[in-house]
Amino acid sequence: MHETIERYQKYTKDSQANNPPSEHNMQQLKHEAASMIKKIELLETSKRKLLGEGLGPCTIEELQQLEQQLERSVTTIRARKMQVYKQQIEHLKEKEKALAAENAMLCEKFGLQTRGGGGGSNEERAVVPSAEISEVSDVETELFIGLPETRHKRPYQK
Repeated sequence: MHETIERYQKYTKDSQANNPPSEHNMQQLKHEAASMIKKIELLETSKRKLLGEGLGPCTIEELQQLEQQLERSVTTIRARKMQVYKQQIEHLKEKEKALAAENAMLCEKFGLQTRGGGGGSNEERAVVPSAEISEVSDVETELFIGLPETRHKRPYQK
């Protein structure tokens, strides 16, 4: 068993000594690193130009291409923004329906009726108390809920 382990260790040492990192492999890695550095520099230059920096040495053609690229980008951004707005509007409409249903349930539960009746209107609806509740009021406030004919005009009002 020991002899087998010794032979294995000797074989692995010999194979490592015979296969040092090749010069060709190192040159290839250096070339790849240099290529990546150039790509990074080009991307940084392009980014600066998109931000409006370093435009001095640009030709008219380069500036026109840059302008077209920016216009395409703005169009894409606006389209996405509109899509997000539409999604938010749909979400808010669903929420409005749920709240209207909950409001109707609560009005029914407490014997209240909504003024204006039908659905579909985006106008704010006031809740009017039913006949047996509307007569009872121990507190006088500035807020008035009811029909305009029952309001008492104050001297300072027109």
